[in-house]
Amino acid sequence: MLLAAILAGAAATGLAAQSFGSVVERAALAAGWEAWPWPFVEFAERHVARRQRRWDVARAEYEALQLLERAPRPADRPRPRERHRAAHRCVRIAVERPERPTWSGDRIHAAAVRLDRDVHANLLILWPHLWLVLPEEIRGEIGRARAALTRAAVLGGWALLYLALAWWWWPAVPLAATLVVISARRLHAASDTYATLLEASVRLHLTDLADKLRIDEQPMGPQLGGAVMRRLSSPVPATEPAL
Repeated sequence: MLLAAILAGAAATGLAAQSFGSVVERAALAAGWEAWPWPFVEFAERHVARRQRRWDVARAEYEALQLLERAPRPADRPRPRERHRAAHRCVRIAVERPERPTWSGDRIHAAAVRLDRDVHANLLILWPHLWLVLPEEIRGEIGRARAALTRAAVLGGWALLYLALAWWWWPAVPLAATLVVISARRLHAASDTYATLLEASVRLHLTDLADKLRIDEQPMGPQLGGAVMRRLSSPVPATEPAL
C-alpha cells in the first residue's frame, strides 16, 4: 500500500508538472495575449510597448551604422565589430519588431512575419497543407524541435511546483530559481530552432506544394506565394440579402 501510494503520488506530481508546463508554454509563446484577463493583459500591453521602443532605438542605431559603411572615406566608416554589436542588441530584444510580450513568442511570430513579407504566404493557412508534402526526415526534425519546446516548458512547470513548497521547505527556493533559469534558456533556444525550421521548410518546399496544387512553375517569391494562397484560401460565403 505504501509503494502504491508513492507511485500514485509520483504520477499525480508528474501530471501536475505537465499541466503547469502547458501554462508556462502558453505564457512563453503568448500567441493570444490580447485575450488575457486583466491585469495580465494590461501588463503585457505595456511590456510590448516598452520592447517596441527599445527595438526601434536599437534598429535605428544599426541602420545608421549601415549607412555610415557607405561613406567615401574609410576613416569615416564604423568598424564591423560595432555593427555586429548593434545587430546583436537588436536581436536580443526581438528578431523582428516586437508584437508579443516575450522573446520566444516574438521569435515564432517573426517566421510568419517574414514569410508574409517576402513570399506573401500566410503561415497559419499554409502550414497544414505544407506539412502533408514535407519529407519524413524534415517532419521528424520539426517534431523533435517542438518536443524540445514542450520539455522546456514542463521544466518551468516543475519550477512552479518546487516554488509552492518554499513555505515548508526553504531549499525549494534556490532549486526553483535554478529550474526557472534553465527553463528560460531552453525555451529561448528551442523556440529559435523551431521558428527557423518552420521558415526554412516553407522556403524550401513551397514549390513542392505548388506542384501538388497544379500551379504553373514559378520562381520562389511573392507571385508563387500569392498563387498558392489563392488556391488554399476558402472564399468568404456570400451573405443573404436582408428581407
